[in-house]
Amino acid sequence: METIPQRIKQLFILGIFFVFAIHTQAQDGQALYQQNCASCHGADLNGGNAASLIDGVWQFGAENSYIYRNIKFGIPHLGMPSYEATLSDAEIGSILDYIRNSEKNVGAEKPALVNEYETMDYDLDVEVFAEGLEIPWAIDFLDKNTALITERPGRLRVVKNGKLLPEAVKNTPEVLHRGQGGLLDVAVDPNYDKNGWVYLAFSHVLRDDGAGRPGAMTKLVRGKINNNTWTDEQVIYEAPHETYRTTRHHYGCRIVFDPDGYLYFAIGERGYQDMAQDFTLPNGKVHRIYPDGKVPTDNPWYNEQGAIKTLYSLGNRNIQGMAVHPVTGEVWATEHGPMGGDELNLIEAGKNYGWPVITYGRNYNGTIITEQTHKEGMEQPIYYWKPSTAVCGLDFYRGDLFPKWKNKLMVGALKYEQVSLLDIEKDRVMHEEVIFKNQGRVRDVSTGPDGAIYIVLNNPGTVVRLVPKQ
Repeated sequence: METIPQRIKQLFILGIFFVFAIHTQAQDGQALYQQNCASCHGADLNGGNAASLIDGVWQFGAENSYIYRNIKFGIPHLGMPSYEATLSDAEIGSILDYIRNSEKNVGAEKPALVNEYETMDYDLDVEVFAEGLEIPWAIDFLDKNTALITERPGRLRVVKNGKLLPEAVKNTPEVLHRGQGGLLDVAVDPNYDKNGWVYLAFSHVLRDDGAGRPGAMTKLVRGKINNNTWTDEQVIYEAPHETYRTTRHHYGCRIVFDPDGYLYFAIGERGYQDMAQDFTLPNGKVHRIYPDGKVPTDNPWYNEQGAIKTLYSLGNRNIQGMAVHPVTGEVWATEHGPMGGDELNLIEAGKNYGWPVITYGRNYNGTIITEQTHKEGMEQPIYYWKPSTAVCGLDFYRGDLFPKWKNKLMVGALKYEQVSLLDIEKDRVMHEEVIFKNQGRVRDVSTGPDGAIYIVLNNPGTVVRLVPKQ
């Protein structure tokens, strides 16, 4: 007969086993989340390209059964892949448990911003330039005292003399703020002091006819800001409406100007990867126009039957950073690969950058996209990151505060929450150094007119300013 002490001992062992099993499951859930989900939803679950998982907002159902279903079967129109083939039911359950346990810690205090960094060349002071923003996406400058910042929900904010104005600019375009869409890039005309033009890129949706989810595509306009109001708007690019897509991710978009007076912008492939190779469609490409929207007649596909005449390059998955070299005038771009294979490319007329025929990455659910990394007639990246850092935001340093960094390339990253500095010689990356890390998801990085480096952090909604330590 079993004695009472023996029974207590068995219960004690079972208890230890149960606690160990729960702890192991939690660890597995966290590891599986970081491997499969963090690149879109953020390493801390606070979101980035995809929604936050700990803000209490569950657009597709808050019950465990709905979340489980969405992980297993995906949400295709938002770019959420199905994990049915790569994760077991138990593994999906572990991820769900990890998400639910993380929700309990939402109130935990976020660590204070680190106010200084050491790099190989400089010690840096970090200052808060603007805070309290909602999903800031881009920054540009009207003059040395005035900055413009886009918030993805659709607001254009102004920082004047170091103060964020309480009211957003009135009368800006209506945007589709769903998935990765919203108000995206802002760019100030190189001749702003003479013409006053400001350019906006955003996700534009067709009018809902009640027949289903309306199509959307990246659109560009320019206008002027008078008395904190958007005026004199002109459409400079609107894709043919038959090319609009019902997905809600991979819009691009960055806007840059070269020394010859051209404007370049990028549209992501909108989740239709094969369309990036089709010159009759606008998505998955870099485009070149004049600032007033006119199309250069020497664009590579201008004379091709049925082609989108604004196209400048093909095979670009989802460009999130563009910059023009201050000396050479070359256009450089960073684009998100899938899981692995983020790329830095030198964009040249008529070139094909390969997506999805060649890539160094895999699908987010781990399945193979293609076995090919090289193919004749398709460009190799100048540099690629594997694993992906979720490259985002790009600028050549052009100021005087950091003379040793003159013309080096600053690269932001969402997933790795960092800014890297790349030393480029001709078309080769000679060295990479991380100069800013772990303060939030870096959406944009820019040289200010004062020579400081400005970094846009999605979460928290903050813009910081880097200067040499005094």
